Amino acid sequence: MAERFVNDYLLYLLARASSEVSAQFHQRLKTHGLQVAEWRVLASLSDGDGMTIGELAARALQRQPTMTKIITRMADAGLVERRPDASDRRKVRIFITGDGRRRVDDALADAKAHEQEVLADYSPTEAAQMKSMLRALVDRNGASPRED
Repeated sequence: MAERFVNDYLLYLLARASSEVSAQFHQRLKTHGLQVAEWRVLASLSDGDGMTIGELAARALQRQPTMTKIITRMADAGLVERRPDASDRRKVRIFITGDGRRRVDDALADAKAHEQEVLADYSPTEAAQMKSMLRALVDRNGASPRED
């Protein structure tokens, strides 16, 4: 029998790898009381300055109207807050709150542990190459997070 097309098709392989590995981590997220979209927002905000809704939508793999709703729920829950942009008051930036940081800190440690488990069968060089190639694939084919 001939090899199936999808078994060597890049988009299938990327989707399958993402699905398998993400499903494992998403189960772990439940123990932290976070939904996937909330995790992506908090992780994105955890180590930097605030971001616009558009930037967060791109990083969290959501459409902007959906991200606006997610941010509203998270702000109501005290996990994030909206602030005017310091350089352009027409823009709003989203920042993580103390409560948001407390919620995400353990999940970040769990994410790092999960990543180590996923990459355990790869040498450090192979793991670095895999990440580098995936970043290059995203950079060459993906849209940059846009400003609102």
